[in-house]
Amino acid sequence: MDTESPERREISPAEMSALAHLYRGEVYRSTIWRTRLDTTTNWAVVTLGVALSISFSSPNASAVPLLLVGVLIFLFLWLEARRYRYFNVWRARARWLETHFYVPLLDGNGDYHATDWQTRLARDYMTPEYHVRLITALGRRIRRNYIWILLIQTLAYVGKLVVHPQGVTSWAALVDRADIGPLPGEIILATGVFYVASWSGIGIWSHLYDKRRVAMRQAGSSMG
Repeated sequence: MDTESPERREISPAEMSALAHLYRGEVYRSTIWRTRLDTTTNWAVVTLGVALSISFSSPNASAVPLLLVGVLIFLFLWLEARRYRYFNVWRARARWLETHFYVPLLDGNGDYHATDWQTRLARDYMTPEYHVRLITALGRRIRRNYIWILLIQTLAYVGKLVVHPQGVTSWAALVDRADIGPLPGEIILATGVFYVASWSGIGIWSHLYDKRRVAMRQAGSSMG
């Protein structure tokens, strides 16, 4: 059965001016939160640099700092994912206004976009909520920034075990070098594999999930 689409409410010149100021405010807020995202990434890079300096300061230096820095990197990633969820609220609203308000003004095609966009935006202001889940935000930050930090950390740790204090000659020797106190090297290496696989899995999952969200946005049914 056919259903009638809600008619688009006409916007007066005064309301159009108010929407323009609203758009500027949303862009400003998204810019501020985007800067905060860069801050946590910088923290992760700096702490990894410190761990690299300590571990490679001498052939006999321990590789443990390269493992411990993973805890800090995860903390920074978690903080950044929380900040990204806030950033995405302002970004989504600004993008919504661009798509449903400014585009029809520029191309004159009033039938292309959702006719109830004003209602959806009003609901988002009345009952604000995150547009992405925490795990989605984690995956996006992993794909765009932290995958490279993780890759450098992993390669540096493996390289430290292989090279120092002298070149490794067998797999058994590599496992022995991974020992940390009472913890055998097998457990340390297995934990490292799980650590890398978890980050990679979240990144891949979020990529596939975002592709579905893009399809929804193209159908005019999704914010964020």
